Amino acid sequence: MLSTSDFKRGAHILVDGEPYAVLDWTVQTPSARGAATLVRTRVRHVLTNAVLEKTFKSGDKFDEPDVDQREVQFLYESGGEYYFLDQESYEQHALPASAMDSVKPYLTENAQLKALFYEGNLASVELPQFLEFEVVETEPGARGDTAAGKVTKPAKISTGASVKVPLYIEVGERIVVDTTTGDFTRRAKS
Repeated sequence: MLSTSDFKRGAHILVDGEPYAVLDWTVQTPSARGAATLVRTRVRHVLTNAVLEKTFKSGDKFDEPDVDQREVQFLYESGGEYYFLDQESYEQHALPASAMDSVKPYLTENAQLKALFYEGNLASVELPQFLEFEVVETEPGARGDTAAGKVTKPAKISTGASVKVPLYIEVGERIVVDTTTGDFTRRAKS
């Protein structure tokens, strides 16, 4: 059992029989005598990825859901389903396209991802924070473009996603992208 005092980012709790991951929390102390200390949380539903704000009394206890985190490898997409290979059991698991919205722009063949399993079934996947991609399309950076305050330009990476990159980046270069924000981080080391 987990108490509100055990909350930390990434902790998993059961609320009304539903599994949630704690994203953030704050403790609100009472202003009146005898009032209870409250813990305000932002939680993400493990199965639907819906983010909610929930408030609990300090000291509330929660059961821990049957959640397991393992490495998986992306295999292929077919008929609106994305297929992954569990690196421990070598079983194939599928996720619907609706569960892949945040991952899709940066998903490459054979990509290694962290997967969350709930009661033995694949619930969600998460990309590493930084991934390397090749720039396949971008405009040449014209000299003097920085005078207008424009120091970035759009570039298309190998997955088809668009990323804002500095003017010095050219087609064929490999760059590192922060998958949580979608921002250019740096040139990849060769």
